[in-house]
Amino acid sequence: MSTVTSREKNMLLIAVVVLLYAAAALSYKKQMTNWKAAERIYRSAQKKVQEERALIAARDEWSARYAQMRDLMPVFPYEQDVDTYWLNVMDAAASRNGLMIARRQANKEIEVGDVYELPIECKDWEGTLEALVKFLYDLHKEGAMLDVRQLFIRPANRPGYLKGTFTLYCAYMRGDDARPPAGKQAAPAAAVDADAPSSEGDAGTPVQAPSEAQPQAAPEAVPEPPEPAPLPETANTTNTPAAAPAAGPVPDEPEGNVP
Repeated sequence: MSTVTSREKNMLLIAVVVLLYAAAALSYKKQMTNWKAAERIYRSAQKKVQEERALIAARDEWSARYAQMRDLMPVFPYEQDVDTYWLNVMDAAASRNGLMIARRQANKEIEVGDVYELPIECKDWEGTLEALVKFLYDLHKEGAMLDVRQLFIRPANRPGYLKGTFTLYCAYMRGDDARPPAGKQAAPAAAVDADAPSSEGDAGTPVQAPSEAQPQAAPEAVPEPPEPAPLPETANTTNTPAAAPAAGPVPDEPEGNVP
C-alpha cells in the first residue's frame, strides 16, 4: 500500500480550492443577476409609490376636475344603444368639414368606473389636410367626450389628398336621468333667459298703457329780425362804367358816281 506524498496532498488541496472558487464565481454571477432584477423591481415599486402618493395628495384637485368633466358628459339610459348617436355626431363633423368617411364600425362598449367608452373604428377616410385638421378641431371642441387615440395617414391616389384610418373613443355616462351634452343645453337655457323678462312683465307689474295725447301749448312766436338799414348812395362809383358819348349824325352818301 503506497502512501500519499506531500506533493500529492498539495496538488489535491489546490484542486479543491480551485473548485470552490469556480463554484463561488458561478454562484456570484447568478446572484448578481438576481440582485439587479430585484433592484429594478424595487426602483419601479418605489417610483409607483411616489406617484400614488402624489395622486393622493392632489385628490381634491382631481376630484374637482372629474366633477367638471362629468358635468360635460351626456347621460344615456342603461338600456339605450348609443352607437347610432355617436356615429351621427362623427358623420356630421366629417361632412361639415369636407372629410369623406367610407367605412366605419362601432365596437363593443367599455366600462371604466362610472364612465363608458364606445370605440368607433374608421377603416377608410379621405380628404385634404385642411379638412382633416378642421375635423379634428371640431372633435376637440367636444371636450372630454370625443378623443382620437389612433390615427394613421398616408398619401391618397388623388393629388393633394390624404387617406388612412383612425379610432374615435366616445365617452359618456349612464343613469336613470337622461341628459344631453353640455353644449346642447346652452341653447335652450339661453332661450329661457331671453324669454324671462317678457314673462316677468306679463305676470308681474302690468305694463302701463300709453297715456292719451295731451294738447300741447302753441310755440311762442319768434320775433322777426329787424330789416337792415339802407346803404348810403355815393355820387361817384368807381365800379360803374362811364356813359358812352352819343353818336353824331352820319352824313348821307351822294348819289351817282363820284369823280
